[in-house]
Amino acid sequence: MNKTIVYIVLLVVLGVGVWYFLFSDKNVFGVNEAAFTVKDTATIHRIYLADKTGNAVTLERTEKGWMVDNQYPIMQGPLTTLMKTMATQEAMYPVPENMHNTVVRNMAAKAIKVELYNGKDKHMQTFYVGGQVGDNSGSYMLMEGASKPYVVQIPGFEGYLTPRYSTKLDDWRSRSVFNVPAGNLQSVSITYPELPLNNFVFASNAQGKFDVQIAPELSAGKALNQRRAEAYSKYFENINLEGYLNGVPGIDTVLAQAPKRSVIELVAKDGWKQRVDIFWKPLNRRSKNLDVVDPDTREGFDADRFYAVLNNNKDTAIIQRATFDKLLRRAFEFYEEDQQPATNPDTSLISNSIRIPNN
Repeated sequence: MNKTIVYIVLLVVLGVGVWYFLFSDKNVFGVNEAAFTVKDTATIHRIYLADKTGNAVTLERTEKGWMVDNQYPIMQGPLTTLMKTMATQEAMYPVPENMHNTVVRNMAAKAIKVELYNGKDKHMQTFYVGGQVGDNSGSYMLMEGASKPYVVQIPGFEGYLTPRYSTKLDDWRSRSVFNVPAGNLQSVSITYPELPLNNFVFASNAQGKFDVQIAPELSAGKALNQRRAEAYSKYFENINLEGYLNGVPGIDTVLAQAPKRSVIELVAKDGWKQRVDIFWKPLNRRSKNLDVVDPDTREGFDADRFYAVLNNNKDTAIIQRATFDKLLRRAFEFYEEDQQPATNPDTSLISNSIRIPNN
């Protein structure tokens, strides 16, 4: 019995020793070398991320919400993922001695620096995020001031965490193009350089409804389809682009040669404005209409994606036809009678597309 008690005591002491060695190691300055878990991420108000190639971004909580580089609203998905990552990531074990020098050398060349600050702009902690572990079971991380790096992972997750600490602006900034509810919509102007008869101006009137101005010869003797106008007013919420093309080599040259498909100019009642110039995107080997002609697409151009210039001509982006087609209506559609009762008035206009001449 006494021997059993002794064995139990020895096991407990050994377990505590292993835990202390792995997760409570402190250097002479009192740095917890394995403290990569930030349990209360609500205390984080600023995150600075920088890599060795000169890329750096600052994510900051403001009165207007989270902003990146104090210029652009942050896309919620990546921010939520980063916060959950920091709250759940754990040090699994220190890097083995036989790999220590190699890992440290690689981190010195490629690691991402992460600085965290609280609501009083007081520094909370700094750590470095390296590459993935060979078996894809985590990422190498090193606490500032620590003597050795650790393998860090989210328990139960397969993969590595490094991509979640991106230093690229376009991975963080919101991709919103329009997010204007009907009640805040003042006017929308849609123009088609190739088919000007399809142009229209959609505007709020004094009665709280919407008028649609089109070429007189198209509306003569016809009444505005109020149901369609009401449906269209709701189309400008949560309209997003696919991705930014800023800095892509040669993109300005491509745009200079691309025909303009359409222009959207929106004014909100609160004064916010947005203009989007949409250009045809040349066919490539991934275009779905490479072998099958699409009657609604200009010959030689992609049927599913377009180039767009927006945000006061500061940004170039890729947008999807599936997202924008419902905005790009034809003028006469607002003065057509419905062919059959609509089961869903908010989507009844989407089925019609804009016929583009292939010339």
